[in-house]
Amino acid sequence: MDCRLWTKKLKNQMEILTQILDFFLHLDKHLADIITEYGTLTYVILFLIIFTETGLVVMPLLPGDSLLFATGALAASTGALSVWIVIPLLIVAALLGDNVNYFVGKYLGATIKKHERILFFKREYLEKTEAFYAKHGGRTVIMARFIPIVRTLAPFVAGAGSMVYSRYIVFCVVGALLWVPSMTMLGYFFGNIPFVKKNFELVIFGIIGLSVMPMVWEFAKAKFFTKSAA
Repeated sequence: MDCRLWTKKLKNQMEILTQILDFFLHLDKHLADIITEYGTLTYVILFLIIFTETGLVVMPLLPGDSLLFATGALAASTGALSVWIVIPLLIVAALLGDNVNYFVGKYLGATIKKHERILFFKREYLEKTEAFYAKHGGRTVIMARFIPIVRTLAPFVAGAGSMVYSRYIVFCVVGALLWVPSMTMLGYFFGNIPFVKKNFELVIFGIIGLSVMPMVWEFAKAKFFTKSAA
């Protein structure tokens, strides 16, 4: 009986994961359905998704880059969304999310430093990230904006660490002003090319791959080039 319950639970979890993966890979179709069903309320839905992805440290797997790309593509093809509304709206959503994340991190930072681990945050990771911020400065905040998962964790760690708010917010604003318009306009101008529309899944993987390249490069540089220099 226990085995059957476990199998059923595992099956349900796999179905949820499959649905999530399908949403990511066919984001253009699902977003089109949302536009058809909710009309102008789609703006609110987009705002909440971007705010949640950037503002809640426990929700790093929500779509960010791919959502902006798909939104731009649908704005161009359907006219149901206006990029002149989407872009400033989602810049505000990203900035609000970042600020919430920063101040939650600031509030919990002292607690994390007193313990070895809280949830998936370890004191060791926080200390290493603080050192990384100290070395690379504000460009880290800007670069993190374009990297999935990292863009959710970076504001929290900046708040929990030693980066003062007046310094953080400048780079935060610059990152939002670069990220939202660039991803949205890429979709607007290139999202409706026949090859892109037919191979949207590959495009999504390509966007994710390009997004994580800076992180991979920094990791490789720190791990291999530093050792070579030593």
